[in-house]
Amino acid sequence: MRKAVVKEWYGGDCEAVEHYIEHFNNIIDQNVDKDKAKEVFSLKPKAIIVPHAGWMYSGFTANFAYRIASNVNYKRAVVIGPSHKFPLKDISTTLHSFYETPCGNLQIDTNFAKELIEKFEVQNLEMIHQEHSTEVQMPFIYHYFKNLPVVELVYGDYDPLKLKNIIEYSIEDNSLVVISTDLSHYYDLNTANTLDYNCLEAVTELDLEKINKCEACGKIGVIAMIIAATELGLTPFIVDYRTSADLSGDESNVVGYMSAIFI
Repeated sequence: MRKAVVKEWYGGDCEAVEHYIEHFNNIIDQNVDKDKAKEVFSLKPKAIIVPHAGWMYSGFTANFAYRIASNVNYKRAVVIGPSHKFPLKDISTTLHSFYETPCGNLQIDTNFAKELIEKFEVQNLEMIHQEHSTEVQMPFIYHYFKNLPVVELVYGDYDPLKLKNIIEYSIEDNSLVVISTDLSHYYDLNTANTLDYNCLEAVTELDLEKINKCEACGKIGVIAMIIAATELGLTPFIVDYRTSADLSGDESNVVGYMSAIFI
């Protein structure tokens, strides 16, 4: 079992998780035009980019992308996030049988994980799989997809071109690819917006030059996704952007959050 290690980031128990998601969706339903919502929520993403802070700050932004993706029948979700605790140059997957979430356990697709190990020299470094960037995605996946198997990939200073190959292989096998990243950290709001808009434009335009001006802890994943989207002919859409100031009111020291879909 891949045990959950940051449950408090998404409420701690199933009741809190469900309350969060109900709250996020109520905000959407009350503020998005019904005809527009019908159009948006009929889209069929091949991949999404979502943030990974505590849900009180970034959960709404992440939920928007998961809700759009929830009308697609995927074979699995491949969740890709940067390592925050352990320095490494590789990428690792867990081979545990199940992934713990507050509302129920997700089966881990160990057969596909082993394929990635064999085809792309992915490592199996179980000790590093205590990573919040991937874990905070799993309760969303359980809520929206219930029995969908998952694969967790945690990377360090890894070559984006190698990660691009894993992303393309996963998408071509009908996986939902989940790229986890937050944006700029601890700037004033105006500076954060300026830096973050470089990230938004880089994703929207699939522009690798603009991504150089983007600050993101999962930047390698975003670069790999941009390359994969270009090669696969996917079209990106930003579905939400905000900062921690939207909740805290503190505009002096903010973190940026983005969600995007690729269709």
